[in-house]
Amino acid sequence: MALPFFSKKKQVNKNSEQLKLAQDKSTSMEKKTDEKDQKLASEIAEKDSYISGMGIDMRSEDEAVNRFLNGLVDVKDIIAPPAIEVDFNHILIGDKFYRTLFATGYPKFVGANWLSSLINFEFPVDISTFYYPVDSNLVMQRLKRKIGEMEATINIDLEAGKAFDPRVKVALTDAKELQESLAKGTEKFFHFAMYVTIGASSLAELEKVIKNLEQSLGAIGVVVKPATLQQEQGFQSVIPSGLDKLYYTRNMDSTSLATTFPFVSSNLTMNQGVLYGVNKHNKSLVVFDRFRLENANAVIFAKSGAGKSYLVKLEALRGLMFGIESIIIDPEREYEKLCKTIGGEYISFSQDGEKKLNPFELSGVWEEGEDELRTKIQSLHGLVKIMLGGEVTAQEVAILDRALILTFKEKGITPDTATHKNPPPLMEDLYKVLQAMAEKEAHSIAIRLEKFIRGSAAGIFDRRSNVNINNTFSVFSIRELSDDLRPIAMYMMLDFIWGKIKKDRRKRLLIIDEAWWMMQYEDAAKFIHSIAKRARKYWLGLTTITQDVEDFLDTDYGKAIITNSAIQILLKQSPAAVDRIQKVFYLSDGEKAFLLSSGIGEGLFFAGPSHVAIQVIASENEHQLITADPEELAKQLEQYRRTVSDMKGTKASSEHRFI
Repeated sequence: MALPFFSKKKQVNKNSEQLKLAQDKSTSMEKKTDEKDQKLASEIAEKDSYISGMGIDMRSEDEAVNRFLNGLVDVKDIIAPPAIEVDFNHILIGDKFYRTLFATGYPKFVGANWLSSLINFEFPVDISTFYYPVDSNLVMQRLKRKIGEMEATINIDLEAGKAFDPRVKVALTDAKELQESLAKGTEKFFHFAMYVTIGASSLAELEKVIKNLEQSLGAIGVVVKPATLQQEQGFQSVIPSGLDKLYYTRNMDSTSLATTFPFVSSNLTMNQGVLYGVNKHNKSLVVFDRFRLENANAVIFAKSGAGKSYLVKLEALRGLMFGIESIIIDPEREYEKLCKTIGGEYISFSQDGEKKLNPFELSGVWEEGEDELRTKIQSLHGLVKIMLGGEVTAQEVAILDRALILTFKEKGITPDTATHKNPPPLMEDLYKVLQAMAEKEAHSIAIRLEKFIRGSAAGIFDRRSNVNINNTFSVFSIRELSDDLRPIAMYMMLDFIWGKIKKDRRKRLLIIDEAWWMMQYEDAAKFIHSIAKRARKYWLGLTTITQDVEDFLDTDYGKAIITNSAIQILLKQSPAAVDRIQKVFYLSDGEKAFLLSSGIGEGLFFAGPSHVAIQVIASENEHQLITADPEELAKQLEQYRRTVSDMKGTKASSEHRFI
């Protein structure tokens, strides 16, 4: 609907009035603002007049404030050395001497990693390299002129009947090849500069390090010289400022230049994992998470006293921080102190001890395609063979198999999984079944088992289980057992532990110290090998430790365990075993010599296809917990006794004062 004309006129008049009011209001506000500015300017002028009348110079006061601020300690003052002294062939910064060298000569032919001896030098060095691209057209012009000069030199010698210089002929060939590559665009041309700065605590030490460096570089065809009278500029060229104040360059094509990139150092580390030690090549940390490899198994070979148990204890202790549980079979009671200190469960087996394991006990774990009773009977075959000394005929094996089946059947246990909850039989039940059988071979087996039922070894393997693995750090000790019983106990413990691992899958380490005890028996070695192959499925990392390399490598199962271990650690070796180690692990002569001369805790750390030299390092608190050095343990015991004695004396003195 259209509005009347007069209504529009009224609306226009109304808008005009509102616009006029807004303009008047804006003019009023501008006047007020001008009045405020004038008032503020007047006040400032009065203050300036007052300050001038008092004789105060604001300019001089600002200068005084600036002088005060300049006198305060800045970040630069904190990080700066106390003094710098520049000599003609070295520079002294604080109490440390530095010398900068520049490369003047390079080998004619270079390959990948040709600077590895410099990058992995035994002493700390700072290396700086500069790359300057050069215009290819300019290089082509110079090459053309240079090629002409060399061809002319050769022609002049030929016309004069002289033998031309072969070095000129070689240089001419190289120049033509470079010219062709530049023309095709397959190569680029660069100027390359390399500087090295070495630091030492004294001039004598500095000279010694530089001599070693010159020899190392000389072996690969690199000639270095000190930046005489330019040490300050040389030092500034090496620090990470990106400034080349020496500019001693060498011509290089892009192919040769690519080989100078310093990414050849042997690093073996992950973003997270357990700290194993320090890389001896470049002092970097060897941090590894074994559960991220194709399998989490590890083997450790070392002679007695080389630090293998020290390394394993350190790994187990640090692994607790990442939620990795540890189950350890300890033949020599080396883990007792660590276990009790961190609140672990220490289980000691002996004839008169409280802790017992029943080898006939079933785990109660059912897996598709696997008959647990059959698996248990096969495991018992291996155990009984070890108890019989490893010498069993084919007839005895068949009779033993029948006896084991009957032993379980008498307790109502059959392949039906519902019967597996019935109370399991004992070793004595097998002994009675064998005695009741008609075959003389059965009686022979029973007679040989009698030692473990009623003889000197009774009470160890014929009792019901009263052990459960609930702690995050569990140690099974067999120190109290005689040497002939240790392999039997280790086998039985492994079988029990394996059943618990299958029943409750967690991130765990199973550590078998002195594994050579079990490798002497084929069935025991076969059992360890089967665990190594299946460990990954159950989130388990198997660690086998041995000092008797020959026993481990003489069996096919021992070699297979090494093959199925993603991590291999070789510490100090004996001369008798090192040749065998070299063949198995494909070591160089230098690595072989390193293993013979390495100190305690030093060795080679293999992880997959890579390996580095490692130094195992623990903190002081860790060292106090895991050391097995008799001298250090005696000192700790003496210190403990003194502390207890002092505490008793203090208590008696305070009671006397109270009375």
